[in-house]
Amino acid sequence: KDMIEILRLHLKPDQLINLAILRLAMQELFDGREFNLVGNFPYNISSQIIFKIIENRHQIPVMIGMFQKELAERICSSPGGKSNGILSLNAQAYYQAEILFNIGPEAFDPPPKVESSVIIMKRKDDYQLGCDENLYRAVVKQAFSQRRKKMRNTLKSFDLDLESDIFQKRPEELGVDEFVNIVNSIKTKNT
Repeated sequence: KDMIEILRLHLKPDQLINLAILRLAMQELFDGREFNLVGNFPYNISSQIIFKIIENRHQIPVMIGMFQKELAERICSSPGGKSNGILSLNAQAYYQAEILFNIGPEAFDPPPKVESSVIIMKRKDDYQLGCDENLYRAVVKQAFSQRRKKMRNTLKSFDLDLESDIFQKRPEELGVDEFVNIVNSIKTKNT
C-alpha cells in the first residue's frame, strides 16, 4: 500500500488501479482495450488470479507479477517436470510463461517464510487453442485427478483409442499440444 503514493507520482491517473483484482471487472476496464497487468499479487489467491488472466486473455497481452516461488514454477513448468499440471497447461495454452528472477526472504521486512519469483506471461500471437476449450479444461482436469496414473487409466470415461503411445504416459509428461490432440481425437470420434 505504501507504493501507491509513490507510483502515483510517476504514472498517469488512469495507469494505476488500486483495487482487489478478483473483484475487478476486467471486461469493462479500459473500454475493452488491451492493457498490461503488473502486480505483486497476494500469494493466497495467486492461482485464482492466473485463471482470471486466462479468462481475460483477449485484453491482457502481458502480465508481470510476483508469486510464491513454488507457484511460479508450476505456472512456468515444462512437460516432464513434476510441477507440470493443471495450472501450467491452462496458462501455457495461451501464454509463454517464464521466471524472470527469484527473490529471497531477506529482501522483505519482515522476511516471509517463503521464496518469491517474478514471472512474465506473454500472450501467444495465435492464442486460439485449436480445440474445444471447455473440453480441453475437462480433459486436463480429469487427467490430473489421479496424477500418478497413466493417461489410459485417467481418461477411460472419454471415447478414445487408449492403446496409443500417448496414453502410456503420465499427465505431467504431456504438453499443451498433446492435450489439444487428445481433445480433437475426442471431438472427431463423437462427430
